[in-house]
Amino acid sequence: MVDLTLQRNSTSIVPSAYLHTHIKTDSNATIAFRSTGFVNMCSHNVVSTGCNKSPLCILCYFKMNDVIDNPADFEVRSVIRFLNARHLKPAEIYRQLKEVYGDTVMNERNVRKWCEMFNIGRTNVHDETRPGRPSLITEDLKTKVNDRILQDRRTSLDKLHIAFPDISRSLLGEIVSQHLGYHKIYAPWVPRQLSDQHKTQRMASALTFLMRYHTDGDAFLDQIVTGDETWVSYNTPETKRQSRQWHHPSSPKKPRKFKQTLSTQKVMATVFWDRKGDLLLYFMPKGTTINANRYCETLRKLQRAIQNKRRGMLSRGVVLLHDNARLHTAASTRELLDQFGWEIFDHPPYSPDLAPSDFHLFTKLKDFLGGTRFGSDEELKKTVNTWLNELAAEEYNTGILKLVNRYDKCLNVGGDYVEK
Repeated sequence: MVDLTLQRNSTSIVPSAYLHTHIKTDSNATIAFRSTGFVNMCSHNVVSTGCNKSPLCILCYFKMNDVIDNPADFEVRSVIRFLNARHLKPAEIYRQLKEVYGDTVMNERNVRKWCEMFNIGRTNVHDETRPGRPSLITEDLKTKVNDRILQDRRTSLDKLHIAFPDISRSLLGEIVSQHLGYHKIYAPWVPRQLSDQHKTQRMASALTFLMRYHTDGDAFLDQIVTGDETWVSYNTPETKRQSRQWHHPSSPKKPRKFKQTLSTQKVMATVFWDRKGDLLLYFMPKGTTINANRYCETLRKLQRAIQNKRRGMLSRGVVLLHDNARLHTAASTRELLDQFGWEIFDHPPYSPDLAPSDFHLFTKLKDFLGGTRFGSDEELKKTVNTWLNELAAEEYNTGILKLVNRYDKCLNVGGDYVEK
């Protein structure tokens, strides 16, 4: 609704009292104008009133103001319908539209077309829904494509195009992804094909861990000390993800990544840590073999490190989480841990996805070392030691907290491997 109130003025064309304009546009695009007496005449002679002189129409008022830019199509058609109902000729309607809306308004040919449609009974000023081109995607076609995918989960769009030559490759892609909801995933590498017994052991460990966490909460996580051994090479190739870089169309050429192999020079590092940070970093001397006796020596160093770095932790109790490698489960190792009074959490076999060092700490270490070359053992050891010391405490805490989520997922998937 637009209310226009103009003061009396003997030298200009204005209403004697006021001009009230009411514009209402609905699905039938009905427009009505109501006005009162006027002083001077309007050449458009659009609105009929009881006055013996022609009133000033709404077009005259707009003419005194700025041109209306970019009007909606239905607005222009509504004005055409109104003026056509007042028996104005199309040429006159077009002239008045140009005065109000400018030169970019609908051309005279289309104005005549709309006048003809309104004269034969059309009332809708909006665009009618167009049927368009009939879709080639039918329920029968989607069923056939789905059956083909179920027969071979590794089929490609090229093979589907061969099976359905009348359907374009892009349309098949739309059917597969948008209508059927399929998307391709890669099969991740896993350490071993788990047997039912292995899955049962993993579920038992998961249930034990979650029940303990439910009972003791964060106090249980504070007791966990975990660790493992890993090889650190003089030259660790960067991963494909690490080699990604921003490329612009004007860049000279695409980057290339040459095939590299791990250096034969490497050092074995043993790392123990908890949710607060690193506890012990020990490098195996070259020419020595890691066995149960050497592992027991490392555990004695670990006990002293906990005593120095985590006061009170030994008295509260330590829960040692390490994998079931032979040197970890040897009789001498178990005897020593019994002397320490440490609890050994039962880690299921073939389960690096449930070992925090494997799925968290060592992964970040290898990412950090990607693309780095070392010239000596001392340089390598110094870099690894510095990285562990400078790693944020939150990263260590996150690695232990991930155990809760991973054990929960392991239980929910029936003991199968957990990806993330």
